[in-house]
Amino acid sequence: MWWSDARRCGLAVVAVLLGGCGFHLQGAVSLPEGLRSVYVSTDDELSPFAVELRSGIERSGANLAKAAGNADAVIRIRQDRTGRRVLSVSARNTPQEYEIYYSVEYSIDRGGSEVVAAQQLELTRYFSFDESLLLAKEREEVLLREAMARDLTDLVLRRLGSL
Repeated sequence: MWWSDARRCGLAVVAVLLGGCGFHLQGAVSLPEGLRSVYVSTDDELSPFAVELRSGIERSGANLAKAAGNADAVIRIRQDRTGRRVLSVSARNTPQEYEIYYSVEYSIDRGGSEVVAAQQLELTRYFSFDESLLLAKEREEVLLREAMARDLTDLVLRRLGSL
């Protein structure tokens, strides 16, 4: 019985130390009090990045504004591109490795003025390809794109949170 009390006490100490050093769980970005509503301006409302950015804003405790005029901050997505490049081919000239990239360019407006000038972020991932596993490899590519969109979202939200 005393062992469980000691374990709880130890866990509490670890939690306090991690919280004190600035440690946060991945994806746990909190926005400052002055940013309670955010508007996302983009040409492609259904791109993986735009979808992840909206859900990330809501997870951070802010609301999605219906119009730019009603928002505390406006994130303008100027470019949202993804694609893949062949890295290596076999002796039969079939692709063996691909590089997937996800590139976004964004800026942030607050109070009618641009507080973060246009910045470009790009992530790349590599994956092997086997045409005998075509459906599995296509699914792997989709999952990698979604993971890159989440990582880019975290970077943009951290920048927004630093304002």
